[in-house]
Amino acid sequence: MRIGLVQLNGSDDPTVNLDELRRLIGAAVADGAEFVLTPEVSNCLSQSRKHQNDVLQLEEDDPTLAGLRETAKEHAIWLLIGSLGLKTNEDDPRFANRSLLVSPQGDVVARYDKIHMFDVEVSPTETWKESNGYRPGEAAVFAQTPFAKIGMTVCYDIRFPHLYRDLAQAGAEIITVPAAFSPVTGAAHWEPLLRARAIETGCFVIAPAQTGQHVGRTTHGHTMVVAPWGEVLLDMGTEPGFACLDIDLGDVRKARQRVPSLSHDRKYSAPILRGDDSDT
Repeated sequence: MRIGLVQLNGSDDPTVNLDELRRLIGAAVADGAEFVLTPEVSNCLSQSRKHQNDVLQLEEDDPTLAGLRETAKEHAIWLLIGSLGLKTNEDDPRFANRSLLVSPQGDVVARYDKIHMFDVEVSPTETWKESNGYRPGEAAVFAQTPFAKIGMTVCYDIRFPHLYRDLAQAGAEIITVPAAFSPVTGAAHWEPLLRARAIETGCFVIAPAQTGQHVGRTTHGHTMVVAPWGEVLLDMGTEPGFACLDIDLGDVRKARQRVPSLSHDRKYSAPILRGDDSDT
């Protein structure tokens, strides 16, 4: 099948982002894409909680979601909206960072709320506290489509391999990792983490990314597709745009036959601390 990936230099204006997303998705479809994927927070990339509160909407009211559902239906494609920042009706006032899979009929068939929050101190001058504005999800999600079972993750999830193993053992053949990765951690870890998750699971790992300078921050770019054997099939560098390529889902079966590690789990006891002078 042919997939299309959107690498976005997103702004904090959802209207501007939607126009650009629709343009790039249309270009990918014109190049033959049947399944198109967009990055994390495709609707609004902002560090201002006040601005987010002003422009973000409930899922049922979100104009980006409505517009992209219409786009998927117009082109009769599957569309992975990497994620949207959304308000919720829950008691927790924080936003959801929600990935949505849309069918060619324009229906939302799966929703995944990012589980792991990016709360880190990369350096004395770079600190992130995603949980201040976003509440974490609580459930892993994978979706059945006519072409593959798709496991849904977002950005910082990539550092938690047990999530990916659980998705693969549940049946996922493709795992999506839409992201807005930091340039510092991206340069050091983005490719190795994506390749490791693909190799460990025998899945295609598809990672559409935000790129470049945004309001108040910079993102790493390098949208990637990694094959089940670990080869990087696509690296979009740092320029915004789209790219398409063909993938063969038969490669999932081949990789898992060669190294069937997903079926080799063994139970073991918790780690035991031993002293240097222990002889037991």
